[in-house]
Amino acid sequence: MNLNQLLKLDDRPIILASGSPRRASLFELMGLQFEVQVSDVDENSEEYLVPEVHVLELSYKKASKVAEVSNDGLIVGADTIVVLDDETLGKPSDRKDAHKILRRLSSRTHAVYTGYTIIEKPSGRSTSEYARTEVTFRELTDIEIEAYIATGSPMDKAGAYGIQDHGALFVTKVEGCFYNVMGFPITSFYQTLTRFLGGAARAAGA
Repeated sequence: MNLNQLLKLDDRPIILASGSPRRASLFELMGLQFEVQVSDVDENSEEYLVPEVHVLELSYKKASKVAEVSNDGLIVGADTIVVLDDETLGKPSDRKDAHKILRRLSSRTHAVYTGYTIIEKPSGRSTSEYARTEVTFRELTDIEIEAYIATGSPMDKAGAYGIQDHGALFVTKVEGCFYNVMGFPITSFYQTLTRFLGGAARAAGA
């Protein structure tokens, strides 16, 4: 399915303001034709106490940074965090930190938040949304944790795991969008994009 044709985007470019290979693969899964332009916003430069605010603000800043140098198209920024006990668990700083994070997640339920922002150029119109998913881990052994860390997979992921790789073996339950845990809630995004483009069409016909 060619989503660009379905949404009547014609030749308007979609720009993913993210270097995440997981988000790129999810854009491909949706059937979108897009290009990648990585935003240089420092994800660790700011932290907001409310998770929803954090992911919405960071996604907007990422999209805005790329929109500054884009003349036409739809720019999409996103940010994902893992929250446990009201604390944001970012990407691990080293193997020891990865072990500590995974040990904390063991036998617990945590929340994954992803915020995304769409900015249209040249109009400057924008919209932002977020998704929340609860993920429950079974009890993990130290041997399992170390074996997973040895793969290198935890080191570039919020919460030190990927549900799309061997980290799936730790998960007993997912409540909410599975793809949100991978880094992008594709159904929510599709619905938001459809409404956003519908609004643009109505504005053009006014």
